[in-house]
Amino acid sequence: MNVPARKVSAENPALPAAIEAVLAEIGDVPVVTEEKVVRKKSRDFFWYSPILNEELAQKSADIFVSPRHEADLVTLVRACVRHRVPITPRGGATGNYGQAVPMERGVLLDMTNFAGIEWVKPGRVRCGAGLLMGKLDQELKPSGQEIRLHPSTKRTATIGGFVAGGSGGVGSVTYGGLREPGNILAARIVTVEDEPRIIELRGDAAQKINRAYGTTGIITALEMPLAPAWPWHDVIVAFDDFAKLLDAGFAAAKADGVVKKLMSGIAWPLPDYFGQLKPCCPEGKHILACMIAEASLESFRDIVEPLGGMITLETPTREEAGSVPLYEYTWNHTTLQMLKADRSVTYLQCLYPHDRVRESILETAAMFPEELIPHCEFIRFGGNLSASALPVIRYTTKERLYDIINAHEAHGVMIANPHVISLEDGSRHKRVDADQAGFKAEIDPYGLLNPGKMKSYVPVKA
Repeated sequence: MNVPARKVSAENPALPAAIEAVLAEIGDVPVVTEEKVVRKKSRDFFWYSPILNEELAQKSADIFVSPRHEADLVTLVRACVRHRVPITPRGGATGNYGQAVPMERGVLLDMTNFAGIEWVKPGRVRCGAGLLMGKLDQELKPSGQEIRLHPSTKRTATIGGFVAGGSGGVGSVTYGGLREPGNILAARIVTVEDEPRIIELRGDAAQKINRAYGTTGIITALEMPLAPAWPWHDVIVAFDDFAKLLDAGFAAAKADGVVKKLMSGIAWPLPDYFGQLKPCCPEGKHILACMIAEASLESFRDIVEPLGGMITLETPTREEAGSVPLYEYTWNHTTLQMLKADRSVTYLQCLYPHDRVRESILETAAMFPEELIPHCEFIRFGGNLSASALPVIRYTTKERLYDIINAHEAHGVMIANPHVISLEDGSRHKRVDADQAGFKAEIDPYGLLNPGKMKSYVPVKA
């Protein structure tokens, strides 16, 4: 039974005619039209960037729609295509670049009802795209397995949002990023066409939806690889010298026999902002924050202590309510810890040349001693041990920030710019992947999926 449009939109009588038409066609699919609620739902963590905060703070969808299953979703998509209404998919909205912010109003598509687990097998799982990653790991525990990779926002991020908006995270020191072959096994998507199709992308084809911000199909399910669920320990190692920290970090990361999930190098004074961890962060010391398998702790100590490391924390990883796991102080949570006290800072995303990582980190830090606080994440990239970085920047002006970006690039450091909204501008290659652009033309001919995020795309249909 269709709900009359006038009743559904009574909370917001200013809705456009196209939105009213969509509401009239989607029946009892759950919808929120109240302007204040929709505006709040239309935000993510773009405010990490003072530039994006200025550009995106006033952006909002018209309505927030929560399909219960694929049939609801297809009904919604068909109506949106008929009336040319933009669709912006949203998971947990934990991204930092405005991925889930609607640039051209329309429908904000809530995917969190797609949260079931279809099956668990040795080495892989198939689940709904809206499943929280922390919940997924809890459900996997009886099988003795866990997800390979997750962001520092694991407890609030959805698996679909991670794949559509992320690149790597906790686990990347062992498995690399989501782009590495085998780290996404398959994706099920709904196309945005006059008659929506349901498509299964397997193997390399699944990369068409990876880090595309939801512009290349609405992900409803994912098949992901799993790893053994080791008993992890959170470990903090303090160092007097950041160069010594890098030496120890690389030595431990290169030790294939040491089972690890996280290795983050964090320079002082960042640890001074670490709340309940501060007792484990000695004044003036740089810290190496790690997750090490219990069986590897002794071997790990044998590596870091002779290189000047002092272990100040060694405790089982805890993720239950009320606890704060160590990974929530790493990756972009490091930036967040300082932002809680000082909203004048921001960050960059860097990838150093793998053959001179240590030198590049120290060189760029020395170039901006008053403006840049080093923070790097040890990862594997293309088969090589490397490091990405999220250094904290003391922000003054947009022009000065781009001076710092340009200086990094001039020294061979690739920047994935987190202060822009489009895939092209934020890419290390300053362009969108050709397969993704071509695939978008097939599945979103009118350009309704998250418009503005793939700025080079020209709709193939009017």
